[in-house]
Amino acid sequence: MASSSAKPYCCSSLNPAPSNAIARRAALSALPAAKPRRFSHGLAAVAANPRASRSAVLRPVRACLAAPRRPEYVPDRIDDPNYVRIFDTTLRDGEQSPGATMTSAEKLVVARQLARLGVDIIEAGFPASSPDDLDAVRSIAIEVGNTPVGEDGHVPVICGLSRCNKRDIDAAWEAVRHARKPRIHTFIATSEIHMQHKLRKTPDQVVAIAREMVAYARSLGCPDVEFSPEDAGRSNREFLYHILEEVIKAGATTLNIPDTVGYTLPHEFGKLIADIKANTPGIENAIISTHCQNDLGLASANTLAGAYAGARQLEVTINGIGERAGNASLEEVVMAIKCRRELLGGLHTGINSQHITMTSKMVQEHSGLHVQPHKAIVGANAFAHESGIHQDGMLKFKGTYEIISPDDIGLTRANEFGIVLGKLSGRHAVRTKLVELGYEINDKEFEDFFKRYKEVAEKKKRVTDEDIEALLSDEIFQPKVIWSLGDVQATCGTLGLSTATVKLITIDGEEKIGCSVGTGPVDAAYKAVDQIIQIPTVLREYSMTSVTEGIDAIATTRVVIAGDVSADKPALTSNSNRSFRYSLTHPLDPPFSPSARAHRFSIYLYAVGVAQPWMLSYPVSELTSVP
Repeated sequence: MASSSAKPYCCSSLNPAPSNAIARRAALSALPAAKPRRFSHGLAAVAANPRASRSAVLRPVRACLAAPRRPEYVPDRIDDPNYVRIFDTTLRDGEQSPGATMTSAEKLVVARQLARLGVDIIEAGFPASSPDDLDAVRSIAIEVGNTPVGEDGHVPVICGLSRCNKRDIDAAWEAVRHARKPRIHTFIATSEIHMQHKLRKTPDQVVAIAREMVAYARSLGCPDVEFSPEDAGRSNREFLYHILEEVIKAGATTLNIPDTVGYTLPHEFGKLIADIKANTPGIENAIISTHCQNDLGLASANTLAGAYAGARQLEVTINGIGERAGNASLEEVVMAIKCRRELLGGLHTGINSQHITMTSKMVQEHSGLHVQPHKAIVGANAFAHESGIHQDGMLKFKGTYEIISPDDIGLTRANEFGIVLGKLSGRHAVRTKLVELGYEINDKEFEDFFKRYKEVAEKKKRVTDEDIEALLSDEIFQPKVIWSLGDVQATCGTLGLSTATVKLITIDGEEKIGCSVGTGPVDAAYKAVDQIIQIPTVLREYSMTSVTEGIDAIATTRVVIAGDVSADKPALTSNSNRSFRYSLTHPLDPPFSPSARAHRFSIYLYAVGVAQPWMLSYPVSELTSVP
């Protein structure tokens, strides 16, 4: 039959059946009854009814029942044997990516979006790592952990990570206890190489610590405790079975099996999960989880192998960000389960995939880690077709080269919207767009943002979603003003050294002027500010990225600095290892062009001695401290 050769889309609620009833029945009858969540493309409809309209041919027919409901949350069991919990650790493991730290306000915004996405558990941070992280996790627990979202009123579990010691566990509990569904996640290494060289403890000592600390976490009143044997992929199997048995007896409700160094292959990791399920006494009283690193590029594949072998919680991050090479990617794992559900034993999740694109963009914006164009699911080229052969097939029928509909992940073509934001757009339209993009801000923040929006809209014919997100991040998620910029002037060219003169205004209104030469205008301006502040810094990163296309595009300049540890100054002793970042959105023009006063130029500086970073922004005139 014609339909047997057509590769169907994944199920999507945004791909309705054609209006032609005969075509619909013909297409549905061509599908095997055992595959209720698949699409039949319009080819079958044409074979059955040559008069079917072209629109019916080009749009896949929905032939699936509604997705099963999310089962009620019980820490140590899942009533639906095919339901897989999604544990998102973007705000904890994902933030461990070099240069990916987020402010507390940014973490809260991302956590709200993760709740809308439908993740079951949000690992909000590592509370014992710093007072700031504890406060951030607490604020997420209070707000996101108590606010129902979606039609089913879903409230995610809020989790905090801790090592196996009382100080860490106390901090984690203090942070997450405010949530409706709190969880403590504690871990200790179990591989021989970690126990011998890192912990310097015997296996019996490790078991005793794990058992005692899980029991301690439960004694605080936490009903949901997750235990991870770090580096389980390289741990002795019999020892794993033993320590997992002991922590189950102590009250662990979830057993997370991490491939900490991304060492295992999919068939190995799947067998590890199957062996744990078959050989660990008491395993029926806990949920098996996976946590796969991507050192060999196999994190998503290993995660799916673990799910197929019996794991019912999968630990992932948005865009796959994380330590070293990253983690299993939420979007890859979720869409693989959605697309190949019948080959994975009917597994399903509670993720609303319509929010994937929005969440991916938000994490990119706030973390500063942009995905490569060919990244699966969310990359810029994931739904782009340049080959002539592919384009021909796509024009005739989209299913020839797309196994996923862009609608499935909330990716909508710009020209499919009736409303286009521009300089004539009012507050109602702009605010509606912000809500659509997942941002909730108060009236004052909106007015500040709307002013910046109008400035950009005056210069651009059309303001895109990317412009909106960049401007919002730039305007709203900035810390307290410390310094302001009076004037800046720079001269550069091929005839001599670049020079810069900078006037700064202190918080008390005192004006200070510095002049310097440098290898370029930016370097000269940095050195001029150094002269004023008199605290040495080191520039770690300076990058300018175009947010949108075209000559009227806006760009984001990102700067990362740290204290100069080589400078012999007593002021550097306390915070010399800290680094700070700042990003500013501005028109994509040379910062020292003749029309410099109409543009924004950002320089980010850090006064290490008083633990205050300073940002110099032109002409917005703000110097800000970033905690």
